[in-house]
Amino acid sequence: MSTNRVQGDLYSRVQQFHAAQMQALDSGRFDEYAGTFTEDGEFRHSPGRPAAHTRAGIAKELAAFHQERFAGEPVQRRHWFNMLNVQEQADGTIHATFYVLALLTREGERVPEIAPSCLVRDVLVEEDGRLLTRSRRVEHDHLPES
Repeated sequence: MSTNRVQGDLYSRVQQFHAAQMQALDSGRFDEYAGTFTEDGEFRHSPGRPAAHTRAGIAKELAAFHQERFAGEPVQRRHWFNMLNVQEQADGTIHATFYVLALLTREGERVPEIAPSCLVRDVLVEEDGRLLTRSRRVEHDHLPES
């Protein structure tokens, strides 16, 4: 296994970026979440669903997914990121790979459901001093991709 050291400031910037990004998603602020992608960004989040492209397409896909999946049911989702590996690439992109547990809590139920456990692969870029996601690919552990 090869490991490349990244500067601590980049590592912490990626963590802070992910924290703000996921708090927007978990709060249902889909336009704000989509705004953390490049204008031509790609988001592949669930097996069987096509990748969403562009900020507008990502926001629209998330709204549709949540309506289909939860049909107005009051739920709280929380995405827990861990085991973050950040690699700077020669082309200037930043590859971030990490584990995610998506927790789902329903009103009145104390114990959340893990829905699901995933591996996420991001390609990040910096534009005007700001990190943005160029592409995100979410691989669900219970449904290995063929």
